[in-house]
Amino acid sequence: MTGTDFFPSFLLSIIAACFLAAGQPVSAQDSGSDAVTPYILPESGPFKPEALSQAATTAINAWLRGGHSDATSEAFTHWNDAGEVPPVCSVCHSGAGFRSFHGLDGSAPGLPESPLPAGGVVDCETCHNDGLSSLTEITLPSGVVHPVVGVEAACMTCHQGRAAGTTVEAAIADRQVDTPDPALAFVNPHYATAAASWLGGYGGAGYQYPGKTYSGRFFHARPVATCVSCHNPHSLEVQTETCSTCHDSATPDAIRIRKQSYDGTGNTSQGIRTDIANNTAKLMEMLVAYSAEVAGTRLVHEPHYPYFFTDANADGLADTVDGKSIGYKAWTPRSLRAAYNWMLVSADPGIFAHNPQYAFELLYDSTEDLAGPLKVDMATLKILR
Repeated sequence: MTGTDFFPSFLLSIIAACFLAAGQPVSAQDSGSDAVTPYILPESGPFKPEALSQAATTAINAWLRGGHSDATSEAFTHWNDAGEVPPVCSVCHSGAGFRSFHGLDGSAPGLPESPLPAGGVVDCETCHNDGLSSLTEITLPSGVVHPVVGVEAACMTCHQGRAAGTTVEAAIADRQVDTPDPALAFVNPHYATAAASWLGGYGGAGYQYPGKTYSGRFFHARPVATCVSCHNPHSLEVQTETCSTCHDSATPDAIRIRKQSYDGTGNTSQGIRTDIANNTAKLMEMLVAYSAEVAGTRLVHEPHYPYFFTDANADGLADTVDGKSIGYKAWTPRSLRAAYNWMLVSADPGIFAHNPQYAFELLYDSTEDLAGPLKVDMATLKILR
C-alpha cells in the first residue's frame, strides 16, 4: 500500500497546491538562483498538476512517505473517538493547532482557545507558512529561550518534549529523598525529543544532578548544524550520504565516536548507539532493584500510559486488578528523577547521533545516584560518563 492510498484525490490536490508558488519558483534550488525564494501559498483556484515542478512533485511524494503525513498513526488518531484534539496537544498533532499557537493564522499567539477537530496532520503549511520566518525564538520547557531561523521554529516547537529537569525538581522539592510518597507521579518528558537531546545541558531537558557538569548543544561537524542537515525535510529519512562524508560505517547505527568503551563490555567495534542502549538497560536494572530494596515496592516499565506499574510478584509484568494494570505509586525523589532521565534518553531513538555525550552523562549520574543506597560500587559496573 502506498502513501497515496490514504488520501482522496481532492486532499492531494490541496497538498500539492501548498507547493505551488503563485508563479514563482518553488525554491532557490529549483530556479537555479542563489537567492532564497520563500514558499508562498497560492490563491484559491483550479489545481493544475501539470503546473507542478519536478522539485514540488518529489517533495510531495517524500512527505507522503513520512510520519508527518501518516493520518493512520497514533499521533493523529489518538483523539478520534473524542472527535477533537485538546488545545495543548493540537500544537504538535495538528497543523491548524501549530499555526494557532504561533499566531500564523491571524489569531493571538498562544494555545488555541478551543479544541480542534481530530484528523489533522503536520501539513504543508505547518512548515511552509510564509509567516514562519517571523519566529525568531522558541521557549523550552526548562524556560530557556532558544533562537531559531526559518523552519527550525517548527522542529523546535514539537520536538522539545513537554517537561524538563526543572519540572522534576519542582515535583520532588522538600521531600525525603528515599521515602515513598503516593502524591508523587511519574514526570513524562513525552516523545520524539530530538531537539531537547540536541541542545543538551544548555536546554536543560534532563534532570541534571547538582554538582555535575553537562555537555551543551551537540555541535556536529559543519555543515551539520540543523535538523535538515541530516533529515530529509519531507520524508524525515536520515540522509546517510551526509554521514559518509566523515564516517565509513555502513549505517548510522554502526558509527562510533570514541575509542573507549562506555558500557563496560570493552567492545569498541560496536556503534556508540549500542553503548547507550546497554547503559540504558543497566539503569533500568538499578531502578528495579532500588524500587524493590529501598522503596519497598517493585516497579516495571511497560510501553503504555502511565508507563510504570507495580510488579509486587516480580514476574516482570504489571500487577492487575479487575483486568486493569496497577500504576506505580511508590515513587521517591531519587527513583523519580532516575526514571525521568531513563525515559528521556529512551524517548529519542536517535540520541546517539543528536547528543551521545549528554545521554552518557544522564545515564551515568542516574545510575550512580541509585548505586548509593543500594551499596553498589560503581567501579564494578565499568561504565563511563
